[in-house]
Amino acid sequence: MPPPPVLPKPKFQCPVRISAGNLMDEEETMTNITRGRSTVISKYHRNIDKSVTKASSDGSPPQRLVCTQSSSQDSGWHVWSGWWSEEVKGHAEFGEQETDAEHLPARSESSSSSSDRALQHHEDETQDSVLNEETQNMEKDEDKQEQIKELKLYKIANELLQTERAYVTRLHLLDQVFCAKLTEEAGKGTFPVEVVKGIFSNVGSIYTFHSQFLLPDLETRMSQWASTPRIGDILAQLAPFLRMYAEYVKNFDSAMDLLKQWTERSVQFNAIIQDIQSQEACGNLTLQHHMLEPVQRVPRYEMLLKDYLKKLPEDDPDCSQAEKSLNIISMAATHSNMAIRKMENLKKLMEIYEMLGGEEDIVNPSNELIKEGQILKLAARNTSSMERYLFLFNNMLLYCVPKFSLVGQRFTVRTRVGVEGMKVLETSNEDYPHTFQVSGKERTLELQASSEQDKEDWIKAFKETIEIFQQKNETFKSASKEVADEVSVVCYKCSDYKASLRYDGNKLNKVCKDCYFILTGRADAEEPVSGKKRGILEIEAAQVSGNSFLCGFLQYSTDRTKPCQRVWCVIPQHDALVLYLYGAPQDVKAQCTIPLLGYQVEDVQRSVDHPPTSFRLCQSKSVHCFTADTEEVKLRWLKVIRKAVIGEIPECQTPVDDNLANGCHEGVPDGS
Repeated sequence: MPPPPVLPKPKFQCPVRISAGNLMDEEETMTNITRGRSTVISKYHRNIDKSVTKASSDGSPPQRLVCTQSSSQDSGWHVWSGWWSEEVKGHAEFGEQETDAEHLPARSESSSSSSDRALQHHEDETQDSVLNEETQNMEKDEDKQEQIKELKLYKIANELLQTERAYVTRLHLLDQVFCAKLTEEAGKGTFPVEVVKGIFSNVGSIYTFHSQFLLPDLETRMSQWASTPRIGDILAQLAPFLRMYAEYVKNFDSAMDLLKQWTERSVQFNAIIQDIQSQEACGNLTLQHHMLEPVQRVPRYEMLLKDYLKKLPEDDPDCSQAEKSLNIISMAATHSNMAIRKMENLKKLMEIYEMLGGEEDIVNPSNELIKEGQILKLAARNTSSMERYLFLFNNMLLYCVPKFSLVGQRFTVRTRVGVEGMKVLETSNEDYPHTFQVSGKERTLELQASSEQDKEDWIKAFKETIEIFQQKNETFKSASKEVADEVSVVCYKCSDYKASLRYDGNKLNKVCKDCYFILTGRADAEEPVSGKKRGILEIEAAQVSGNSFLCGFLQYSTDRTKPCQRVWCVIPQHDALVLYLYGAPQDVKAQCTIPLLGYQVEDVQRSVDHPPTSFRLCQSKSVHCFTADTEEVKLRWLKVIRKAVIGEIPECQTPVDDNLANGCHEGVPDGS
């Protein structure tokens, strides 16, 4: 048989990377590519090449090639065929580069058929082998994934244990070292014991809970993890006690202020803190840093528990307990955050109270500041504009005039506009841009903002405040309609009944007789004495016994040069952070109110100007002087006020004489 009509090119000129797949016809090549078996076929043909490219004993060319050589010297075929076989053996991938079909020798039908059958058989065996291997790998992977999940759950539980150990060490440092050393020094009279209590709050209770309950339970559980791999049940049982953190968080800012103040005021106080901070146990960290850890601990529990639940299978027995504990811990975190926001709001209200020169009813927990800022008021007929200042609360707008004073009162309230019935409109004025109108039952105000963005911000704040107020109002009205046929109706001014309304921040509001009994759960026998416009003490005393934390007569003065005035003082339970001063227990309206939060309480020593039963409330340049009738009465007032000034709820005090027995604490046991 003559050699091929087209001789192959020399080895160094041949197309590179020719694979064994090129030996198959085009149809078979495309079919196998479609099937995705190119790798298997390439491996098969490499094995075929190794066997068929070996030269025979007489030096004839490989038998796999169909064409035979008549003269190796004339055609150079042995060189080409040997090179071809070597090239086939050197490539593993199928179909990497196409070769012109004209340059390839044709295959015989018998050789092709035999090759196809062998190839198909090899492919089937290879496919079965691959499937079996993949199945085994999948089974191994499932077991491995299960082991990984169990390991992750253990790591989370172990992280909780390790961080709890470190946390208890920090609590020990706060309670048993810092607090104990400062309390010991305060017992010598160097500085007041109340300062130490005000700084460390209830950290002792927190330390006891973690060191004697939570940590021991976690230690026991982790030692039994192989038989009891769960932590949800422990946290579900103990998580409710985390609510005690709300008190600590609420007191944190006040504690930081007290710490800073007494570090600067008392040398002994500062020396003790510096000595402890220099010890190795402190880790070169300040007391303030260590006191921040309880604030951050509850959110840490919440984060770890959420991660634990993600890794926990849905059908795991611990799933329900873990979810229950997460709900409790999330609620505790919410309580802490709410306490923080409440304290921040009260501090802001107190600042506004001072800026307004003691404006009535500002420091009230139900009041929430929404927005404040400078504004221009357009005069009548839009002939000029005047500088004003607005305080927008959730229930009212204070329209104020600046006083341009560097100290003390900065604004005077010109008008109060209630949010109920309020409307806000965008207006257009060629001479005065960025204008809008606020109208209410009391007054209509034409206002000008400093910019278009400022105007949009004010309008948005007004609209959102009005919408929220209306939603709360509609909720109350819809609830009232359900019992409209069964209850009596009375106007606000005529009602002698008061009850805390949840939608109004639990503020005490006047309600009708039927609503009063429903909301308070009282019987008709406890009905208050009828009468109109009674003072707060008279109404409260008739409604419920023990309605105030402490009440009684004190001598009061704001100036040493002026004589003291005998006033009736009350710290009511519904407003525990405010001291009300009346001329007498039967007065309709208090002479003044003192927001106690943030004041410094000074126990005045005996002097020419003050008797030994005197004490003072000081804040900035504001000073209020009080004198009790006896030392015992003074101590009772100091006990209540010292808690109120740091934001804590005081304990009810029992009356000590007839002056305190006007219904305020009737039936209250001592020390309750």
